[in-house]
Amino acid sequence: MNRGLMPFLVAAIVLLAAAAGWITFQSYRHQPGSANAGPFGVPFQLVTMNSQPITEAAFRQKPSVVFFGFTHCPEICPTTLFELDAWLKQLGPEGQNINAYFVTVDPERDTADVMKTYVGNVSDRITGITGDPDKMAAMLKGYSVYARKVATEGNDYTMDHTASVFLLDSKGGFFGTIAYGENPDTAVAKLKRLAKS
Repeated sequence: MNRGLMPFLVAAIVLLAAAAGWITFQSYRHQPGSANAGPFGVPFQLVTMNSQPITEAAFRQKPSVVFFGFTHCPEICPTTLFELDAWLKQLGPEGQNINAYFVTVDPERDTADVMKTYVGNVSDRITGITGDPDKMAAMLKGYSVYARKVATEGNDYTMDHTASVFLLDSKGGFFGTIAYGENPDTAVAKLKRLAKS
């Protein structure tokens, strides 16, 4: 072996080992119920659909259900919100221990008033969250949420986005997800466990 390549090979091995360690750490940090995980996501300063300030502290008061979507969504978002409202009602008093949020990935169109009308037509248990587009983008990135504007006919657009419902425990730690189209019984069972976290 060429001795001149040895330092590069050693450096490459060290970098690969460091990368593997970082990936393992991140994977462990986001495991449901991980004692050392700490709060999931990043600090943020946004507004509710009632134009009240909201920060990450809201996700650390009670167990929380957080869904990211947008009001012009044709199917996934309205379906998920209706299902989430039904699941929370099915839990009865137990479900009162869970805060539920609908966070827009389209703040340019989803103002507080738009969110209030949209969410209010579906549920009285879910709070809409919006805000400045730059602040929203930082929040979405910090919560590992995929969102991308996709042009449609004319000057219109839609949004591709993460469709899973995020579950956060009472300290804001990552507790799991509910997938779009998940079996309702499984979803309710997850929410029951979440309510006790």
